[in-house]
Amino acid sequence: MPNILFAARSESWDEYETPLNAALDATGLPYTLGTDIAPEQVDYIVYAPNSDVQDFTPFTRLKAVLNLWAGVEDVVGNSTLTVPLARMVDEDGLTQGMVEWVTGHTLRHHLGMDAHIVNPDRAWDTTPPPLSADRPVTILGLGTLGQACAHALTALGFPVSGWSRSAKNLPGITTYAGDDGLHDALRDAQIVILLLPDTAATANVINAGTLAVMAPGAMILNPGRGPLIDDDALLAALDSGQISHATLDVFRTEPLPDDHTYWTHPKVTVTPHIASTTRPETAARVIADNIRRAEDGTPLQHVVDRNAGY
Repeated sequence: MPNILFAARSESWDEYETPLNAALDATGLPYTLGTDIAPEQVDYIVYAPNSDVQDFTPFTRLKAVLNLWAGVEDVVGNSTLTVPLARMVDEDGLTQGMVEWVTGHTLRHHLGMDAHIVNPDRAWDTTPPPLSADRPVTILGLGTLGQACAHALTALGFPVSGWSRSAKNLPGITTYAGDDGLHDALRDAQIVILLLPDTAATANVINAGTLAVMAPGAMILNPGRGPLIDDDALLAALDSGQISHATLDVFRTEPLPDDHTYWTHPKVTVTPHIASTTRPETAARVIADNIRRAEDGTPLQHVVDRNAGY
């Protein structure tokens, strides 16, 4: 009978206890689930990287760590973690939430909604926006979230290009890969969406050089990770007009400091890291299914590549 330790902030246990028990019950496995299990008795850890568990050495019979978050940058380099680490991939919750945020803000910028919502001069500008077919979109990052967003925007008629560290082949989407393909993917893009993981290879992927190859007046959406953007370079591009607006959901420091320029910049929209989040009901089913797979001797899903960092 597996013993499952829930290791996250105490308020998270209140949200997850009932959904996790329901999802585990549905597997038919006998189990013990709790927040206070002796380390040497723990088989699985349902884990948030901001929990008190940072040293995995005492967990001598541990089989796997099941991350509650999509991002693993705060745990993947932990040298005491030697068992498989699975990241959260939840199509019904986290992925769907990201698709909705990205689609909503893409349409907002595409249609020019801000000028209609805030119009103190009562300007009566009847110039229509272009149709989606005339608005090139580039997505940096073609993992689960990037692919889902790419397919959703393609269905709305946007010509979508995507870039990833390794080559991908996605029907209906023009794909680029590697360092050589980054500028090609961004060239003439009018809306750029960042959905890359936070790794040494992706830090400051949006910089003075990559900003310069986008279409003049391009718009940027970042629901991915704060360190993807060189903040000084982005602010300079906003001030020059090369970038007309940036909608940012993630930042190097969170919450975003009160005195940060992004708060008051007229061409920046700040959202408080709400693009998508783990939903307990759907995430619990992902966790329970992975534990069932491990107990059945089936390979875990969504195992992190420690070398790649995601």
